[in-house]
Amino acid sequence: QVQLVESGGGLVQAGDSLRLSCAASRRTFSHYNMAWFRQAPGKEREFVTATSRSGDRTSYADSVKGRFTISRDNAKNTVYLQMNSLKPEDTAVYFCAADPRSYSLKARANEYDYWGQGTQVTVSS
Repeated sequence: QVQLVESGGGLVQAGDSLRLSCAASRRTFSHYNMAWFRQAPGKEREFVTATSRSGDRTSYADSVKGRFTISRDNAKNTVYLQMNSLKPEDTAVYFCAADPRSYSLKARANEYDYWGQGTQVTVSS
């Protein structure tokens, strides 16, 4: 079992940047592929980005490619999401998730075993 705690959300204007953090409770953090998902009101949870255990592989949704960057610091048991050029359509609750089983990076929420509580990101126009 691993506990994940997101932070860094807030209210920003379109075009601004924001960095989210997700801290994991276990030293085995480096054993997990990590991902960020988001969920807007009335919509399903959608994949944003994922990174491999060592951070050498990443995957992005087309909607955020070139604007968002995922990174991780295994020494700090933390994964980050740097979000630049934010748009109103990026408004959502952002969740981090951990996959302890897979080698490949997954984009479906049901393939992740552990989830944080989420952090709200609101982008005003």
